[in-house]
Amino acid sequence: MAKVHLTLQGKGGVGKSMMAAIIAQYKASKGRPVLCIDTDPVNATFEGYESLNVRRLEIMDGDEINSRNFDLLIEWIATEEADDIVIDNGASSFVPLSSYLIGNQVPDMLAEMGHQLIVHIAVTGGQAYEDTVNGFEAIVSQYPQTTLFVIWLNPYWGPVQSSAGIPFEKSPEYKATLKEAKGRIAGFVVVENLKKDTAGRDFGEMLQSHLTFDEALGMESLSIMTRQRLKLVKKGFYDQLDNLPEI
Repeated sequence: MAKVHLTLQGKGGVGKSMMAAIIAQYKASKGRPVLCIDTDPVNATFEGYESLNVRRLEIMDGDEINSRNFDLLIEWIATEEADDIVIDNGASSFVPLSSYLIGNQVPDMLAEMGHQLIVHIAVTGGQAYEDTVNGFEAIVSQYPQTTLFVIWLNPYWGPVQSSAGIPFEKSPEYKATLKEAKGRIAGFVVVENLKKDTAGRDFGEMLQSHLTFDEALGMESLSIMTRQRLKLVKKGFYDQLDNLPEI
């Protein structure tokens, strides 16, 4: 059974490609064959990770899903000998892709094929907080019982809390959705609020260069302390993912 990891969020610039890259690296570190696919019609950031061998697939035709290319995506999922399939999707295709997946009962079809669909949802702080919370509520309410969810809390734009200072995990929106999800939320991954002049800069430059952790840690051109900070960032992500056995 393959686990199909799909990043979804209707707001752009919230870290979906970062999430996809980390998931792919984490799964590969466990010795699991991973198939990586970038379907973002605007920013093919995930495809930029050469060492992850990301396949590019155009699933949009204007404002609509290109059904033939989507069929190819399903064929890849069905026929590739991968334990994990990581798909990065863009904000601009969020609504049509979700409508297409649900309308064609694709999550249930994947379950019948023996695959587990896991949707990774980013919730961020700052001005994007309400938009990403709305996206989270919409995703969980629309997807069927066969789907699992992982919530990534990203404080890049500020604390992940409402304007009233209520953390997302204690918000009425999360509590209500948690009841609706009925055990389908596998857990959280919290993106550490890194110091901007040290680990934050190191991690940001690594992402901008489309480098994996292992590639960066193997670069002698980086200082010893830069590599040490990146090693700790990697450990922070991997330890959290280790605590989500369902994924």
